[in-house]
Amino acid sequence: MYFLHEKNKSARVIYSMIAVILSLSFLLVYGRNKDMYTLSDGVKYIKWVDFNVSSEALSDAARLDIKAHEEGKNVSFSSLLAYLGAKYGGSFKGYKKSDLTYAYEKLSSDEHVFDDMKFYLYYKEAYGAVVDGMIGEYGVYEEKEGRYDYTIKYGVKAFSPFAAGYYYNDYDDFGASRTYGYARSHLGHDMLGSVGTPIIAIESGYVECVGWNQYGGWRIGIRSFDGKRYYYYAHLRRGHPYNDMYEGKIVTAGEVIGYLGMTGYSAKEDTNNTNNINIPHLHVGLQLIFNEVQKDGSNQIWIDMYELVKFLAPYRSKVYRGDDGEYHAVNPITDFNIPD
Repeated sequence: MYFLHEKNKSARVIYSMIAVILSLSFLLVYGRNKDMYTLSDGVKYIKWVDFNVSSEALSDAARLDIKAHEEGKNVSFSSLLAYLGAKYGGSFKGYKKSDLTYAYEKLSSDEHVFDDMKFYLYYKEAYGAVVDGMIGEYGVYEEKEGRYDYTIKYGVKAFSPFAAGYYYNDYDDFGASRTYGYARSHLGHDMLGSVGTPIIAIESGYVECVGWNQYGGWRIGIRSFDGKRYYYYAHLRRGHPYNDMYEGKIVTAGEVIGYLGMTGYSAKEDTNNTNNINIPHLHVGLQLIFNEVQKDGSNQIWIDMYELVKFLAPYRSKVYRGDDGEYHAVNPITDFNIPD
């Protein structure tokens, strides 16, 4: 009896340990989701996003969004990614293209088929805030048989922040430590390149801020038209950081907004035109804003852009130097989301 009792006791201990491990695993994947919304003046909004979508999944989902448009189906970029986010608990380390194909087939017949799936609607809103402005209709002049014809197309209408033909090097440095001013995490993505490299607007929007910042040096902040994305471009070139930028200006994805440099890390505005950054690079950041209290408040949401930049790497804006000495897009697009 003693042997049986001890055997059963051991089994209970083992089962208890397994239960604890499973519970911890669940919490690691989903634990933060129970606290993913907050309230402001009675309005519920998302207060955090971990954007871990791989560049491979982004590219595959974009192609399926374009395919759906061609076939007259209502399957969006964000809904495809939302299914994967809900299925994987936000981790894309085990991404399988077959899972995306399954989601496409289901959404093709019913765009709300996954609405009851746990966390699906959260991921649709969260991921949609990142990618919804990156695919859609746009106009562009295309060369055909020796002439340029204006064509309306549907596809990716966002660009790499580096102009075509200019080399850069990068790695995933989001969250790395920074010490200038105070100890903090790096909330952007650094792309190393040459001083003077033309920097491209990733997405169309309004110039929300321009000028000197002690951390970012000469910098530009551009807000998307839907207000959900704030793109931050920093450490621009001394002496000539901008290409005709001013607050309130409307910029179009693909146009040159400024030039790479080494400025920053100075509390005083760079009146002496000195560099304080050791290595020339662009710091590009993307802040998500679901409620205006998040813009400059304590609950800011900055996402890791490494995989997003890899996804945009094939979309490089070709540029030329104009008679005004500035660089301009060779083939600028017309973004139909620009307000009248």
